[in-house]
Amino acid sequence: MAEILPLLAGGLFLFLYSIGKLSDTLKNVFTAKAKKVIGEYTSNVISSLLVGTVLTILLGSSSAVIILTIVFINAESLNFKKAIGIIMGANIGTTFSSQLIAFDIGQYAAIPLFIGLLLSMIGKTERIQNYGNFLLYFGMLFFGLFVMQESVDPLRDSPVFENWIKRIDENYLQGTLIGGLVTLIIQSSSGTVGIAIVLGKQKLITLAGGMAIMLGAELGTCSDTLLATIKGTRQSLKAGLFHLLFNFITIIIGLLVFEPFVQLIEHLSPNANIGRKIANAHVLFNIGGVLLLLPFVGLAERFFNWLIKEQDKIKA
Repeated sequence: MAEILPLLAGGLFLFLYSIGKLSDTLKNVFTAKAKKVIGEYTSNVISSLLVGTVLTILLGSSSAVIILTIVFINAESLNFKKAIGIIMGANIGTTFSSQLIAFDIGQYAAIPLFIGLLLSMIGKTERIQNYGNFLLYFGMLFFGLFVMQESVDPLRDSPVFENWIKRIDENYLQGTLIGGLVTLIIQSSSGTVGIAIVLGKQKLITLAGGMAIMLGAELGTCSDTLLATIKGTRQSLKAGLFHLLFNFITIIIGLLVFEPFVQLIEHLSPNANIGRKIANAHVLFNIGGVLLLLPFVGLAERFFNWLIKEQDKIKA
């Protein structure tokens, strides 16, 4: 463990750092465009959902999109009704990163790292430098994953780790709580799902264990949203609470049908490695949750409007 933990922590730090910097870089490029898109293309729930999905893929973080949405609500550029679709879309968009993580491209991370560093150093325009930074942090992200993947390989021979994984397999509720706790600590659901995928690639965790951790990550990610609503308007508070309720309900449903869900993923991806199966489960879970609860969006809106009454005038 003395050899594993420093490498694992270093790889995780690189991964989380690169996600944050990648998100910041993309926000610098897309924030103005995102505001325009949010203002013009959120006329109904379906279009808002598509906007949330696309923006999350572009910005690389569902938390970034939802927090950006809350900022727009506080600035009165957006209302709670439109935010509902964006939040649901962000849950779908975040699965794009898990699919990327499942690819075995960590060994090629040096290529975007080198090109990105070169462009960021010699680029004469801000646009070229932004492209360079994007490639640099993109390469850093996958290098971090590669380090994590290599660092956990010795765990195959650890009876302590084997017993810990066995407990998760026998009690998937415990695995879900662990996933939520890890996400609260590292403040990144992508990081938590990424860890599960890395362990799955190395066959250090079962599909059931990885899926349980993935479910917990969906709940843990709500902390960023709720923090962003502090001192915000009542419209933004509704958005934060809706995000929490939406994720909580989908997780409860996921736990209720957990065993058939695991069997479905096994059936749909029989020849894939465990890491890829966890990534596929992430996609199916989030899309399925949105489709299942989409008909109840109007009811959710009325509920939160009843629960949290508007003031006579919303302050920006």
